[in-house]
Amino acid sequence: MNDFIPLSRSVEATAIPSGHVTTLPEGTVVSITQSLGGTYTVHASIGGLYRIAAQDADAVGLDVVPQARPVADGPFSEALVWETLKGVYDPEIPVNIVDLGLIYDLKTDVVEGASDTYKVLVQMTLTAPGCGMGPALAADARQRISELPGVAEADVQLVWDPPWGPERISVEGREKLGIT
Repeated sequence: MNDFIPLSRSVEATAIPSGHVTTLPEGTVVSITQSLGGTYTVHASIGGLYRIAAQDADAVGLDVVPQARPVADGPFSEALVWETLKGVYDPEIPVNIVDLGLIYDLKTDVVEGASDTYKVLVQMTLTAPGCGMGPALAADARQRISELPGVAEADVQLVWDPPWGPERISVEGREKLGIT
């Protein structure tokens, strides 16, 4: 994945870890370091890491492929929300936010007066409180949940208590990271 690719056009990107949105100019040479969850983490010749959205894959010479979202096989369920959140990745760590232990709480409630319409509330944290990527990760989670059938409202909140620690990483996440 470490090929050097000049961007074929200017592209909006999110600086990692600050979360600052910027434009990488056409011709900027990048190297893809991670492509998980429908986004690309690139190291740019101008310095630093950036997250590029799936719809901009053509700028790095890749095909723009519609993102596969979980397909509901039956009615809405909390399990479907959890599975959807497994599609959200920290751009610096190749583990999804569920297996990384960033999801502290998930609640689903029926919308009053609508028996098969739901509100979803997620409380999540980050591996470090100073990480500027929090709003971007929360927005990604919110968007994915909102796309689920039956979801009328999705609220993803960043919380800091209790502080995150590596003991929260799942067995699957530990295996991916090579932690025993």
